[in-house]
Amino acid sequence: MSLETFTELLRPLARDIAALDASDPTAARASLEKSWPLSRAETAAIRAAAEQGLEEGWLTPRENGGIRFGRVAKDLEGATVDAVLMSTPGPRHRHPNGEFDLCFTRSGAARFDGHPEGWVVYPPDSVHVPTVSDGEMLILYFLPGGAIEFL
Repeated sequence: MSLETFTELLRPLARDIAALDASDPTAARASLEKSWPLSRAETAAIRAAAEQGLEEGWLTPRENGGIRFGRVAKDLEGATVDAVLMSTPGPRHRHPNGEFDLCFTRSGAARFDGHPEGWVVYPPDSVHVPTVSDGEMLILYFLPGGAIEFL
């Protein structure tokens, strides 16, 4: 599989995310958990392809401070998509338009900002230090409009 093929695999999901309102993160998360649960065949295929991308090196070709990362798509249905493999805190940042995160545990009982694997949604103008604890996670970040501000 290639990065381009993986991007096309993500397109239906990105289209669904584009229709959601991040200003109500609870409702957006519930919608994603219903329409894109980890048990859905298409979500499982995304996970398998992402794991393959990790192994082949095209998903997270960069590394900084023990965190591996890479840009999946600059504009996919109006969002940038990044992949991050982490087991430690990342850089503090703000989400001007919100953020939609699909989190896959790779080891341990990993949690992303206190959440188990699955979906995490941040509203517009939220700020956080992305933190994985108790293991390692692979996270696909969908940023509407590609908007992110590192602080």
